Amino acid sequence: MAYIEALLPLHIPGTYTYRVPEGLSPQVGSRVLVPFGRKKIYTAIVVMLHDRAPQGYEVKEVLSVLDERPILRHPQLRFWEWLADYYLCSMGEVYKAAVPSGLKVESETYISVNPDYEEETPGSLSDREKVVLDFTAQRGRVQITELASATGFKNVEHTVSHLIEREALHVSERVVDNYRPKTETCVRLTCHHGDEESLHAFFDQVHRAPKQEKLLMAYLDLSHWMGSEEPREVSKEALLKRAYVSQAVLSATVQRGILETYKKAINRFATLGNKLIDPPALTTEQRRAYNEVHASFREKAITLLHGVTSSGKTSIYMHLIKDALAQGKQVLYLVPEIALTTQLTRRLKAVFGDQLLIYHSKFSDNERVDIWKRLLDSSDPCVVIGVRSSVFLPYSQLGLVIVDEEHDTSYKQSDPAPRYNGRNAAIMLAQMHGAKTLLGSATPDIGVYYRAMNGHYGLVQLLTRYEGIEMPRVKVIDTKQARRKREMHGLFSEELISDCRQALQAGEQVILFQNRRGYAPMVRCKECGWVPKCENCDVSLTYHKHTRSLTCHYCGYTLSLPTICPACQMPGIEIVGYGTERIEDDVDQAFPGEKISRMDLDTTRSKSSYDRIIDEFSSHKTNILVGTQMVTKGLDFDQVSQVGVLNADTMISFPDYRSHERAFDMLEQVAGRAGRAHKQGQVILQTSDPSHPVIGYVERHDYEGFYRHELADRERFHYPPFVRLINIYLKHRDDALLGEVAVRYAALLRQTFGSRVLGPERPLVGRIQNLYIRQVVMKIEQQASMIKVKAILRQLYEQMLEQDGRMKSVRLYYDVDPV
Repeated sequence: MAYIEALLPLHIPGTYTYRVPEGLSPQVGSRVLVPFGRKKIYTAIVVMLHDRAPQGYEVKEVLSVLDERPILRHPQLRFWEWLADYYLCSMGEVYKAAVPSGLKVESETYISVNPDYEEETPGSLSDREKVVLDFTAQRGRVQITELASATGFKNVEHTVSHLIEREALHVSERVVDNYRPKTETCVRLTCHHGDEESLHAFFDQVHRAPKQEKLLMAYLDLSHWMGSEEPREVSKEALLKRAYVSQAVLSATVQRGILETYKKAINRFATLGNKLIDPPALTTEQRRAYNEVHASFREKAITLLHGVTSSGKTSIYMHLIKDALAQGKQVLYLVPEIALTTQLTRRLKAVFGDQLLIYHSKFSDNERVDIWKRLLDSSDPCVVIGVRSSVFLPYSQLGLVIVDEEHDTSYKQSDPAPRYNGRNAAIMLAQMHGAKTLLGSATPDIGVYYRAMNGHYGLVQLLTRYEGIEMPRVKVIDTKQARRKREMHGLFSEELISDCRQALQAGEQVILFQNRRGYAPMVRCKECGWVPKCENCDVSLTYHKHTRSLTCHYCGYTLSLPTICPACQMPGIEIVGYGTERIEDDVDQAFPGEKISRMDLDTTRSKSSYDRIIDEFSSHKTNILVGTQMVTKGLDFDQVSQVGVLNADTMISFPDYRSHERAFDMLEQVAGRAGRAHKQGQVILQTSDPSHPVIGYVERHDYEGFYRHELADRERFHYPPFVRLINIYLKHRDDALLGEVAVRYAALLRQTFGSRVLGPERPLVGRIQNLYIRQVVMKIEQQASMIKVKAILRQLYEQMLEQDGRMKSVRLYYDVDPV
């Protein structure tokens, strides 16, 4: 008897054993449908085949095998295992994140009325239960989400559960395959190729219908039907266009039995017919850096390219990609934000054409499945450009991994698990494939630069801008002094307004940076000080003027903006602070007549929104771009001469050991958007503390000085790169219970890890989605084995469960290398 070890896309440790019935032949890496629990059906991945029958329990059978061949390639399972071990999560969570939903066939839960149910006694059902039963009886079978929406009941699940216990409702599962291939309607003759007699009969039928005759002639022409070889496939769209007739003419011809239509699966990604161009010629400095990268790759698997903004790192990447493709290898090009793929895609498409694949979360699930299948079906050389999730694709000949803007915190997944860093995962993936990794940045991560300086990574530097353009001037404006002189208008100083106006009058463009979306971070009553708070989280609500609503950016809770204070009943509601939406309004007043665009999470929710905003700014349809950190990340606009940082203080003053590094990176990166193509640009940096060391390093563009200053502080206080941080989060709805359990758990950790354990503490936001939070921090030596750390933490968690039963109701998870 054959058995498999199956990996389920669930937050459960290990694998589950299933018996393979006769007639089924699963392979390692293939998908199988398996039952789990009483009713559920999941798509599992086969991780092992064996013939050892488990003892002590009944083994369930595999329901079906979904693949004739595996959907995973070597070494994907090993890569998943490393992610689970290093980031302290289950392999099931990695599987759930790695594979597109369209490849995970799952069951949907439906409820229906039990036809044999009779009410025990009149009035034994509540009004809610009667409504649920009546609605379900009318529909025959419904999902719980549909029931909740139709009835408007809160906690409808509780009512359904009660009715199921009384056997008034049945639960059933329907297996759903979410993947739908893209299809195209094609047309063909109803007779066989070479059947001249039928063809003459068709022409006899349409000789009085000139448009149908024209359509038939067009088909023969497009399909090459009269030739000796098999006719070509003809799409309906191409046929109607060639014949220049309507759909009604085609329908009439089909009704005569002359033509027939059929569906054909096609590639979602249109091929390019354009002639490809060579990568841009390298300058002397770029050529030197390119040669040094190749030399470094001969000695080191990982190399850091430290190149200042606008030094031409992308041109070097293109030449390295061309080299890898010429060797028959595949290339992974990681970028931190989807916005970056928009500009890069055009440049790379022009050079690499159909060898370029794009992969990110704004694609539909069907599009992601198609890319997965294309890489699975072919080992041809190609370059994949995408965000962090691209590391999960099934590469076969990976030869080069490029991580652009490697310092960026967007590479870190925050929720849900696995809470991995895309940069570090890409480095490990490359090592498993025997590929080389190039990390690129103008402001390298402190830990990465530390490894490069110590010889663990290769280091290549490119410290001059393209064609010798000077680094932008940084003008620091003291907002405290400007306010005393009454030179501030809202968040804009008079100097900033004057310099931006001169640039706009000269036909140049302006970028204004404010790292907060929405209209304003809060509203309050000026009479009594009342501030609207989220009812689910410990945060104030952000005001969005466009919808006139107050919204929580953690859970989505929304209120309408009140006109009367609910606390004191006075009309004293005022808007406090500035988000990008409010700045957009203020800019419109400060620069009347200028076209303005805004780039933040609220304006970039669709796949095409990035393209539209970037296209409009690149083509001068807009001249002022207001944005959050999205505008800091590698975007290239030739005509930008002025960049304004409206408030640098919020980044520098954040209570986190990495706040200075994040502030320096963001300020230096946004400064790099100025003066890229033709002349030196200017950055106007507004701050209330111009003497702060970070401001000085940005003013001088002094990364080396900042690195030495920051490294000394981290060594003194034992922070990365000298130790590895693990944040342990505990969450529960009862704050008092959580506090007691967290203290006991931290004490148990200290018995093993000693002074490496700090906390528990309440984090900055102590409640999210009605769950209170406690945070325990562990500082682990860099050389410590994460597999052993994971085993010890698992053992201590189980010990805590035995000692305190309340731990079962506490949600606990780990965040390794938090950013």
